[in-house]
Amino acid sequence: MSHETPPPFSMPMFRAFVPKLVRPWIYVVQAFCFQFSSGMYMGAMNNMIGENAWMREDVLMCLYATLIGMALYFPLLFRMKFHFTNKLLLCVSAAVIIVCNLVALLPLPRPVLWAICVVCGMAKIQGTFENMSNIQLWMTPKRDFGVFFPILHIILLTSIEVSAFLAAEFAFLHHWSLMHWFVCGLMLLVLCVQVGLTKPFHAMPQIVPLKGIDWLGLLLWTALCLQVTYILNYGDWLYWWHSPQIRLLCGTSLLTLAVCLQRMWYHPQPYFEPAIWGYRYVVPIILLIGVVEMLFSCEHVLEMVYYEEVMHYADHIYERLNQWSLPGIWAGCLFSLGWLRLMRWNAYKLIAVGLAVFSLYAAGFYFLADSSQGSEALRLPLAFRGFSYAVLSIALMWCLHEIMSFQHFFQALSIFNILHMFVGGLAGAALHARGLNYYVADGFARYSGYLDEVRLSQTPVDFARYMEQMVENLLAQSVKILFGWTLYAALFFALLMLLWDIPGVRRRVKHMQTWPRVGIQVLGGFRRAQRLRRIRHARKAGSM
Repeated sequence: MSHETPPPFSMPMFRAFVPKLVRPWIYVVQAFCFQFSSGMYMGAMNNMIGENAWMREDVLMCLYATLIGMALYFPLLFRMKFHFTNKLLLCVSAAVIIVCNLVALLPLPRPVLWAICVVCGMAKIQGTFENMSNIQLWMTPKRDFGVFFPILHIILLTSIEVSAFLAAEFAFLHHWSLMHWFVCGLMLLVLCVQVGLTKPFHAMPQIVPLKGIDWLGLLLWTALCLQVTYILNYGDWLYWWHSPQIRLLCGTSLLTLAVCLQRMWYHPQPYFEPAIWGYRYVVPIILLIGVVEMLFSCEHVLEMVYYEEVMHYADHIYERLNQWSLPGIWAGCLFSLGWLRLMRWNAYKLIAVGLAVFSLYAAGFYFLADSSQGSEALRLPLAFRGFSYAVLSIALMWCLHEIMSFQHFFQALSIFNILHMFVGGLAGAALHARGLNYYVADGFARYSGYLDEVRLSQTPVDFARYMEQMVENLLAQSVKILFGWTLYAALFFALLMLLWDIPGVRRRVKHMQTWPRVGIQVLGGFRRAQRLRRIRHARKAGSM
């Protein structure tokens, strides 16, 4: 990694009359504006489902398409920054988001809507990056990522929670489309600031050409991510491999993956260079973020089932309750800042702390998820969830930055975010949905034997109300069981990270030989023991 002294902080893109103290704060506000944007807004999900006759999976697919655009655009961020001016990038990003939000209100076919969401995600990450990269030296003059990543996640995670809250409130008070108009207004504000207060400015003295970008590779990786997302998102609804649609997509996604890998290994300038896999620990870090996202998928499956089917909360009630995760997010970001910057402790224990606090969140829902429980009891577990998510996101991104060179960091960050933003969460959501189906069906099979005409005639009840309560109790019980399994998994990985932090264990694990070689050695030792045993028996027989 390069440790050269960075240049002093300045923002020459502003016109002279703009006060220097105000300039970085304008870019902070613009970063929040870009982070509020999306292709579709999940806070108003149920309103969109009811009005457009969509399924929940259709709305979620729009969200994941936006995240795909964000994740896959990372390798292009610096190329665009070094080719275009700061003003042009921000104006184009804002204009694209306006167009995407307006077009998304039209009755379009779902594949067209998903493509629009992918483009919107690309514009969102370009605008956010352009703002944050220009104020990085203002936040940390030494370009210390132990400072930058916590502050960055305060903006990112706060925007996610507030955006969902605003979407739910707009849908409750007026109409879900109001959030789209609100974001268009924010983007118009960005355009006005850029036109009135800034001038064209290049980050590089010489413009870097866009020649050599593997655009076909980007298109192929986007197609692969959309195929995998469709399989994981609609798999439970279509009953997985019983559906010919899922079987066809599995086959075509394997072909797309083969073409992507062939292009990565043999194209002279691939979109993802194979050298990124040669860095030490890059694979464990990327796999660990996938595991973490699978654990956190209970937020989108188990919590939603509990709030909607057991407690019967409306969207705006759930989003109001969910704002209790914000204090946890802020505390987690500040805790990570102190851990990485002030104390400069290693990341193994920080990841273990994040997983341990996540287990407190899972334990809280395990003990408190009940149809008779008030929402006030869930505030502390939600704060634990926000704290752990902030800590783990910062710690894992910091680990990736520490092992990667600048040349390959944004490519690795793109793969990292593919698992971080949607694939890990989708895989976990599919497992949780499968678990819910199993435990609810198992509960019906166990309790249906008690419902017969004799028992019902002894205690006359409202049968419809009785069945409704039975379904609610079975769902609450299934949610508790799955939160229990999630708790076990979180504790296991937390203990694993603490064990990995022991120097003696870590050195031995790092230098452990391959499993075939270990197996050959064990087999050789077993054969030697057999020979020695035969020799001893022969000697005993000869002496007798």
